[in-house]
Amino acid sequence: MPSYTAPPDHPRIKVVGSFDELIHTRFADGCNALCWPRSLAGDFQEIIARLNCADGVNPLSVEMLQSLPLSPTGRLAAEAMLEDERRLRALDLSPVLDCILSYPRDDAPGSLPTDVYSFHADSAPVEADTYLCTYAGAPSEGLRNEDAIQRIAIPQHRALLLEEFGGRDDGDFLEYLSESCHTLHYSPTGGAVPFSFGIQNLWRIAIQYPGCPVPPCIHRAPENPPGGPPRLLLIS
Repeated sequence: MPSYTAPPDHPRIKVVGSFDELIHTRFADGCNALCWPRSLAGDFQEIIARLNCADGVNPLSVEMLQSLPLSPTGRLAAEAMLEDERRLRALDLSPVLDCILSYPRDDAPGSLPTDVYSFHADSAPVEADTYLCTYAGAPSEGLRNEDAIQRIAIPQHRALLLEEFGGRDDGDFLEYLSESCHTLHYSPTGGAVPFSFGIQNLWRIAIQYPGCPVPPCIHRAPENPPGGPPRLLLIS
């Protein structure tokens, strides 16, 4: 059965009991992740089988999910995904449903990756949050802020980036780090244990924006080995 696997008593994470509580609870006192644990009815694997997705990220439209030839249990799963999409769109958000076999990788030789497989924080120029739900497949992972170090604060990483930049450690270098998103990426500290977002749980996590009252939630996409099962994901 799907289960909530992050520790509910950690001050960074708060468990809520409804969608209404999820959207109206304010981030405060260091709490930067809200989780609505759920066990949804329906066969999400049937949706994956019917989609026959190609490698990469495959966007799923409302019309596509509505038109899939599904059994009653498969239809229950599709309706659960569509209901989440409707709920978030009603808040003037832009939720996206995807079937994911893999994300693009930042694998330039000698460079530090800034893809979604690296622990990172989301960011925006205005107040915003990120909503996430993995319906099937490997769930996202989180890293508590106490267990993370900004990657540019690690001397050998900063030295590598400075060499790539080809200049002095000055204001231009700091601008380069920000524009290339290196300031948003983190490494686990020694002994850090990431937590799982779990399957079918709907999360709302804090992101980095001017004036945010809490640190952003650090997270990453799970590694999916070649031939591994696809993920069904909602993100907004």
